[in-house]
Amino acid sequence: MRTSWVERAEPPLRARAPDLGAQELGPPAAARPPAVPAARASWLTPRRVMLIFALTVALIAVAIAARLTQTLAAKKTVADRVTPAVTVTEAGRSAAPTTVSITGTIDARYDTPIGAEGDAGRVAAVYVEAGDHVKRGQILARIDTSVLVPQVANLQASLDLARAESELAAAEYHRAVAVGKSGALSTEETERRRSSSVTADAKVKVAAAQLAEAQARLARAEIRAPADGVILTRTVEAGQTVSSAGGALFRMAEGDEVELRGDVAETDLPLLKVGQAVNVRLTGNAQVYPGRVRLLGAVIDPQTRLGMVRVSLAPDPNLRPGAFARAEVTVSNAQRIVLPQTAVLSDEKGSYVLVVNADDKIERRPVHVSGMVENGVTIADGVSSSDRVVATAGAFLQVGETVKPVPIAAAAPVPSAS
Repeated sequence: MRTSWVERAEPPLRARAPDLGAQELGPPAAARPPAVPAARASWLTPRRVMLIFALTVALIAVAIAARLTQTLAAKKTVADRVTPAVTVTEAGRSAAPTTVSITGTIDARYDTPIGAEGDAGRVAAVYVEAGDHVKRGQILARIDTSVLVPQVANLQASLDLARAESELAAAEYHRAVAVGKSGALSTEETERRRSSSVTADAKVKVAAAQLAEAQARLARAEIRAPADGVILTRTVEAGQTVSSAGGALFRMAEGDEVELRGDVAETDLPLLKVGQAVNVRLTGNAQVYPGRVRLLGAVIDPQTRLGMVRVSLAPDPNLRPGAFARAEVTVSNAQRIVLPQTAVLSDEKGSYVLVVNADDKIERRPVHVSGMVENGVTIADGVSSSDRVVATAGAFLQVGETVKPVPIAAAAPVPSAS
């Protein structure tokens, strides 16, 4: 008969202590409590309890390790899945013209104010409007002459009377001279008539001068154009009282010539020269108006640190005095590093760009911006021609972050065929 593992257990306590007396084995059998089966009591040994505890701890450790492994694998998968793709451009060198910007307004080259020159009076009529082309000597306005015209007529009559008296006195003097040779008139009478003739001639001159003065005042009652040109503004109306002490009644651009009167930075003024070609654009108008630098200011404004520049322009109906304009002058065309404007960022430390290194991690590079061109900004130093520069969305990246660089040509959308 097969013996079970319970039966092969250690012998009972009585068998392991045969030499003990009956008194040492406890109370009599009749007084003992019910005995636990020997097989059950012998299985829960301290050794087996420790073995079960160790096995339980090992199973828990294996479960925890498996869970951590799964968590790390999931995190790595998520990290691989959310690695951002950034658009990069190589900082290659290209021909980048250096330009100087000029801002200012369009003005007449010769802006002439025209006002009343004579006596004060009421404006009787105005003959031109703003924008009219006028000729030299053309009447622009007329002041009332109801007082001046009679004065001129009176002085004209006085002059005629003085001339008649002068002629009469001269004739009497000539007769006295002829008669005096025969002794009919005394010498004293001849001298008196000569004096009367001279006095009459002087009165003629006085009357002529007075008449000329009145005629000049009458002529000044007509406000005329001093040269050929265009009337820019008109501030006078019929019935208005004007005088020589008042302001200008008209402003005229002589010869239809216009120019750009602008300002440039103190550091840019030495780059300009008289005669350089200039491209001028009006606000809200894409048309380019060619011109040339005509005059450079001799001083720098101590408050604004700006210098004056004047650019001559060809006459054009769209170039109205007072219009705001912007001009650009190309002063050089050297090879420079050009980056998109969105690639250059700035903070309290200055301008910088983000570069993707060989490990596809973000690095910060401080740069010095030397100017602006049509396709971006020129960089004087800070990056090399082989660097991969983040072109857009650099503000959302952090230094040391791993990214997936995408060249700007590959990132550009492919136009659909039509």
